[in-house]
Amino acid sequence: QVHLVESGGGLVQAGGSLTLSCAFSGGTFHSHVMYWFRQAPGKERERVGSIMWSGSAKIYADSVKGRFTISRDNAENMVYLQMNSLKPEDTAVYYCSASQLYWGQGTQVTVSS
Repeated sequence: QVHLVESGGGLVQAGGSLTLSCAFSGGTFHSHVMYWFRQAPGKERERVGSIMWSGSAKIYADSVKGRFTISRDNAENMVYLQMNSLKPEDTAVYYCSASQLYWGQGTQVTVSS
């Protein structure tokens, strides 16, 4: 059974940076496209971006393009979301997903103004 654990969330001031990590276990890492989603209070879950085994990554959310980067370490079964120039509107629970079939518990990111 695939198990995902996110970490790295916290409270940061606007303009700051955070790197979220997602640890994958219990399955075949290379067979999954890995995703980052986020959900702000009162809003629907939003797909932030994805990354393939090859390292080919795509950011879907226009609001974070140019500020967020996704990467993965296939040797360590890890996925990362580097978030720069954070804004208060980036405040959300961030979720890691494997092929949109398996989900982590989420990690809270709060950006203060």
